[in-house]
Amino acid sequence: MKTIILGLGNPVLRDDSIGISVAHALEKGIVQPDVDIVTASVAGLDILDLLAGYEQAIIVDAIQTGEGKAGRVYRLDPETLKTVCQNNPHDMDFVTALELGNKLGMDLPQKVTIFAVEAGDTNPFSEKCTPQVEAAIPRCVKMITRELSGE
Repeated sequence: MKTIILGLGNPVLRDDSIGISVAHALEKGIVQPDVDIVTASVAGLDILDLLAGYEQAIIVDAIQTGEGKAGRVYRLDPETLKTVCQNNPHDMDFVTALELGNKLGMDLPQKVTIFAVEAGDTNPFSEKCTPQVEAAIPRCVKMITRELSGE
């Protein structure tokens, strides 16, 4: 199954870079010809172009639920994400963009899984995550590796 692992975030906004950090960690251990690991600093509709042509997408990004502990890793599907995080101040939210892409007949993945890491601090400029979020990287890598193997 042709799969994209998409690590999202801003590489210079502390915990917001977690998706990119996880993707880089995965690059060191996943060598499968049918899996592409991509990083990007995009949101909403811009994500659709990256997902087109894949059968499966695994998306890794930061999340701020307002109730979670920094470093907690959530495994979500698009419908669950809709209830957890209902708005995106930057752009159209991901779930709405995905629904629109499907209605427009784009060749988008039928299976989408989101691994979201609870961010602690996304405001200061830093290329390093907070210690709690940094500690989540190996846990998230392990969860994604299991997902790929069908466990």
